[in-house]
Amino acid sequence: MSTRSKTLVVGILGGIGSGKSAVSRGLSKHFKTYLIDADRVGHDVLGIPIVRDGIRRDFGDSVFDESEINRKSLARQVFGSQIHHQQALIKLEKIVHPAIRRQVEKQLTEVSEETEVVVLDAAVMLEAGWNDLCDTIVFVDTPFETRLKRVEENRGWTADELRLRESSQVSLDDKQEVSEFVIDNSGSLENAIGQLASFIKKKPH
Repeated sequence: MSTRSKTLVVGILGGIGSGKSAVSRGLSKHFKTYLIDADRVGHDVLGIPIVRDGIRRDFGDSVFDESEINRKSLARQVFGSQIHHQQALIKLEKIVHPAIRRQVEKQLTEVSEETEVVVLDAAVMLEAGWNDLCDTIVFVDTPFETRLKRVEENRGWTADELRLRESSQVSLDDKQEVSEFVIDNSGSLENAIGQLASFIKKKPH
């Protein structure tokens, strides 16, 4: 939860390719906003020695290019439908989730007093328990076809890859269930941003 009386910490959820990041960035047109991208933080913590050592211990040298972690090799071990994929993902999360949380908490303490809204964009927010850092949770509801088109263009994924990645996360229904507000992102981005801005303006903080 936010320790500042005028700063609202908003956790944003949605499916892969739902436009969470674009909606979050667009809030800057309405509020003094600070965005915490947990995905980016996750990439950064892979460079922390204790994290690298833990991954080398549990996954071996095959996921390294010399001293750097090869994220594609690591992803092949943790994303999949087999039990060994699921077990590997649990191992990885035990290593990286505490490190990500520490970085997110650090960023929250460093937010400027002038900031009105902090948005925490974290795909695995519920799995990691980071929702307790937020004052409210919102969900970006985007049609599957739209999300698939985005990940095809931006990441080169197939529909099967999208479903596989999402199967390792809390279901969209459960994410929506825990959210205080649902953003309909089936139309324009500006419309979706406007919905979130209207919700925040009505939210006491």
